[in-house]
Amino acid sequence: MNASQRPSATYSDLSAVFINCTLKKSPDLSHTQGLMDRSIALMRAQGVSVDSLRFIDHNVATGVYPDMREHGWDEDAWPDEIWPKIDAADILVIGGPLWLGDNASTTRQLIERLYAMSGLFNDKGQYVYYGKTGGTLITGNEDGVKHAAMSTLYSLQHIGFTIPPAADAGWIGEVGPGPSYLDPGSGGPENDFTNRNTTFMTWNLLHLARMLKDAGGVPAYGNLREAWNDGERFGFDANPEYR
Repeated sequence: MNASQRPSATYSDLSAVFINCTLKKSPDLSHTQGLMDRSIALMRAQGVSVDSLRFIDHNVATGVYPDMREHGWDEDAWPDEIWPKIDAADILVIGGPLWLGDNASTTRQLIERLYAMSGLFNDKGQYVYYGKTGGTLITGNEDGVKHAAMSTLYSLQHIGFTIPPAADAGWIGEVGPGPSYLDPGSGGPENDFTNRNTTFMTWNLLHLARMLKDAGGVPAYGNLREAWNDGERFGFDANPEYR
């Protein structure tokens, strides 16, 4: 067996959380979950600890604060039920459906709640998502996979996640009404392009998470908010002589 035929490392100390942003509550069939389960199975086969949940099954309030119960909402499952899983995980995979060629409202709500926590810091004093990797899986029967993935991955990197190469995969049937991923005869589970991209995404998430964990995360020099607030400029010159 040559190097390309075996994993380059072990991954059993890594953890991942997969959040399905389907509009369907459990136990209704979710085509997005069908695709996510392929990636989940691959990670679990490497010993990764994986949590998987449907965002819509939890009574998550709308807003951009860590706990919306402090801002007029009677209930908010985010701080107690969902955030602890994300906070503890090395890898986050967001899955979701396409509607009108774009992410579902649940996906956007999840992004907003992730953003709500982005002012927190890790134990180095960096933004809290530094050292975590992120990817996305999209399903639908209309165009928009790359557009939806672009929006999600941009949002993740902006708040601090590290995005590996080829960090998205998806499946769509014929544009317009037609079978969805798990429907009989759709061809989704057998689609080589989707299966290849899902596999590459999964392994690249594992490889990058391994590299980050072994390196102790992202180096802290040059990205510490409190140090910047205290006047440290990490070599940046606000008044260059060449003006």
